[in-house]
Amino acid sequence: MDANSDQPFAQLGYDLMAAAFEVYNELGGGFSEEIYQECLERELAARRIAFTAQPGLAVFYKGVALNKHLRPDLIVGGEIVVELKAVKTLAEEHEAQLLNYLRIIRKPLGYLINFAAFPKLQWKRFANTRNPSF
Repeated sequence: MDANSDQPFAQLGYDLMAAAFEVYNELGGGFSEEIYQECLERELAARRIAFTAQPGLAVFYKGVALNKHLRPDLIVGGEIVVELKAVKTLAEEHEAQLLNYLRIIRKPLGYLINFAAFPKLQWKRFANTRNPSF
């Protein structure tokens, strides 16, 4: 965390977005989500930013683990959920998907990053307000 910030994970979020902008500046738009994901993973690794790609995360219903798992695109620094898109523009259902990830897996912060937006990278930051213990 940046010592000059009152926002937890501010430096980690800044570093994540710097990596995402580097990928966008290098590739531009027009590729699939999978291509952007692999490039972002390589960029994060090159910057020595810890991440887990597409982790299978358990979901519970009334205390019982479901057979299906959530698979967010990335978890950065163990705390930030990252959902990547390669669509014309972000939609409410993309936001809802990320907010559900935050709520279910109880992470404090999420980033929704769209690489296919033109002429610039589109992104949104979300705080998990449903779990105020963070």
